[in-house]
Amino acid sequence: MKVKVTGDQRATNSAEKEAERARLARERLEESANTPSLALQRRGRAPASTEKELGERPLKVCLIGTYPPRECGIGTFTRDLRESICQTSDNVESFVIAMTNPPNSYKYPPEVVFEIRQNQLNDYRLAAEYINFSGANIVCVQHEFGIFGGPEGRYILELLKNLNKPVVTTLHTVLSEPLPGYRVSLIRVANASDRLVVLNSRAIRLLRDVYGISEEKVALIHHGVPDVPFVDPNYYKDKFGVEGRFVLLTFGLLSRNKGIEMMLDALPEIVQAHPEVVYIVLGATHPEVKRRDGEEYRLMLKRRVRELGLEDYVIFYDRYVDDDELREFLGACDIYVTPYQSRDQIVSGTLAYAVGMGKAVVSTPYLYAEELLANGRGKLVPFGDSKALARTIIRLIENEAMRHQMRKRAYKFGRQMTWPEVGRAYIELFRQTVAEYQGRATATLPLLRASLDVPEIKLDHLVRLTDDTGLIQHATYGIPDRRFGYSTDDAGRALVVTLMHYRNFEDPTALKLATTYLSFLQLAQCPDGRFHNFMNYARRFTDEVGSEDTLGRALWGVGMAVSLGPTEGMRALAREMFERSLEALDMQHPRAIGYAICGLHAFLQRYDGAALVRRKLDELACRLASIYESARADDWRWFGDELTYANAKPAQAMLLAYQATGEERFLRIGLESLDFLLEQTYSGGQFDFVGNQGWYRRGGERATFGQQPIEAGYTAEACAVAYEITERSYYLEMARAAVEWLLGRNRLGARLYDLVTGACSDGLDPQGPSLNQGAESVICCLLGLLAAARLREKKLEIAAAASVSAALPAPLEAAATSDRSESSD
Repeated sequence: MKVKVTGDQRATNSAEKEAERARLARERLEESANTPSLALQRRGRAPASTEKELGERPLKVCLIGTYPPRECGIGTFTRDLRESICQTSDNVESFVIAMTNPPNSYKYPPEVVFEIRQNQLNDYRLAAEYINFSGANIVCVQHEFGIFGGPEGRYILELLKNLNKPVVTTLHTVLSEPLPGYRVSLIRVANASDRLVVLNSRAIRLLRDVYGISEEKVALIHHGVPDVPFVDPNYYKDKFGVEGRFVLLTFGLLSRNKGIEMMLDALPEIVQAHPEVVYIVLGATHPEVKRRDGEEYRLMLKRRVRELGLEDYVIFYDRYVDDDELREFLGACDIYVTPYQSRDQIVSGTLAYAVGMGKAVVSTPYLYAEELLANGRGKLVPFGDSKALARTIIRLIENEAMRHQMRKRAYKFGRQMTWPEVGRAYIELFRQTVAEYQGRATATLPLLRASLDVPEIKLDHLVRLTDDTGLIQHATYGIPDRRFGYSTDDAGRALVVTLMHYRNFEDPTALKLATTYLSFLQLAQCPDGRFHNFMNYARRFTDEVGSEDTLGRALWGVGMAVSLGPTEGMRALAREMFERSLEALDMQHPRAIGYAICGLHAFLQRYDGAALVRRKLDELACRLASIYESARADDWRWFGDELTYANAKPAQAMLLAYQATGEERFLRIGLESLDFLLEQTYSGGQFDFVGNQGWYRRGGERATFGQQPIEAGYTAEACAVAYEITERSYYLEMARAAVEWLLGRNRLGARLYDLVTGACSDGLDPQGPSLNQGAESVICCLLGLLAAARLREKKLEIAAAASVSAALPAPLEAAATSDRSESSD
């Protein structure tokens, strides 16, 4: 029993098929990147509509930096930033590229998908390639000179220059008096980044005055801190055996820059006045310091404690603590001390944590401390002045009201520094940066414009997808996917493309492909004139009969073979197949009718006197016109209640029907429906086609992604026909813009057509162009390019005719004009 599939069923099936393809593609991408399925994770403004849509769009972020379990402050920051952006928004996902330092090796968590060995330059190039194919929207680099290889950490530039993603770089060090090499290195990183983030407002001025970097490129986002309640220190003291004592604390990875010896020298005076004081030094020796110098610094500090007789007043905790334990240590602290020695220190995660948790702080006046402890949020003492440090701490111990006011000011200021707030700020910056990057990409494209130059039309990918049986439907990452076999839908349209290409360029490769596709269609045709659609790789058809769309697409291809077939044998076979299908053309679905009219019109280009074909074209055109008039309203000029796939085909069919019959009704409907479609899909100087993730129903919300090349190719074709009929430059511009959508004139500023391989991405998804490149996509892309080539030739013909007329004497010019008018009739 043969089953007839209606056009409406075909529309539903197509939507389901595309959604399934999109789902499979996403799954394959996640598997390839080993990315866990997390909850979907600039100054300057994007257009309002773009910003709104970006806010609703999933955002995939690639973070580059060190990462736990590597013991490093940058690693802790990278982990906390990742968690904050993913937990703050359900529309954000992320993965990590981790900087490693052999011979050390780390057992990273699943979110780390790639490791860069610090001193292996090629790893940086490979990481860029990995990111480019990861589906990430944006890259966020944690920049600290010491974690990257090369002089002054310059190897990171090898990664940045090979990326084709926008980059936001967080600067954890900005030197006020850099050596020339460090200055040049940072300038190059800044030039390779779209936006820079600093954690201290003073860094903005330094970047401007010392490095010549525009303030417009820089955003201030505070170092994140845990969001914890304001508690009494006595709550935690018993956990560490210091109940009843006044706790001073310094924490962080130990190195000579920490200045712990300054605090030890101040401690005798403090404990003499207040013997209840205990000083806790929390943290392991910095791994790089330990690798280079061993525990020399820690041993020196312990000797100093013995020399000063402070054994009962100093506790060393020689370990790297996790976040929960760190919060407990900070909670038990009465005064936090940062006696750092370097004035240039532009940021300190330890100081940020102390202020964010509402601690009383005494510090040396390095750059970050000057900003964070301003306005009574802490006390500053001169570098190396142990006596001033002792006096300041004693005064705070003895003045509880002063100390409490300091704590309250610090805690209040720290509310803007909590990780949820920081995560929101980064997400906003990421979205703005993505929008600006896409806008720049669109603005700087080498577009076709007035000359209508067309990029080289290459059949390479079509050849790659074609074997001696037919055209393989799908390609995973550009590689033919034999699991899905072949389809008549693709063979019919590929026959159209290859014959048009052969007519234009006389390329023997195109003729060979066309012969294969016509042979496949011959095998697929049923005795009643209809066609099977799907064949598996074992060369067995898997359906009883294809849909109306299948019949229409096959008839379009066969009709073009009748019209453009370069050999008598090809034309004879195509005509036989075509005429067998005429009785099956009882179609109801607008797009299927549109395909059939394209085929009927092509047949009439060779056999203008074919009365049966002309009657069938008129019959189907009248049916399509009736469908339009039944659905039409002042605010909805379309063939039904939905804009789904292949939208321009019915409008193009009406225009072709007008060319074949001269019926003004068909012309009016064709132009009116095409204009409506253009109004719905062209805005802001570019096409923004209806996506297959929900389509667009009358009165509903239109889907944004995934937009497909079929819309660009068919729209270019329809506009080319409209231009040929009306000679209105508007349609020329719309045809051009539709083709340029494939070349990057789209909402993401992303090129879908590969100028090298001739392949075309399957769609425009939230993360960018699909990594899959199937048959339908390359066929429809080539249709658009061929339409542009046809328009270019027509423009050249018009220009040539105009130049001839200009050179003729007036009477001859009039005669030439008369001759052209008669021939056009």
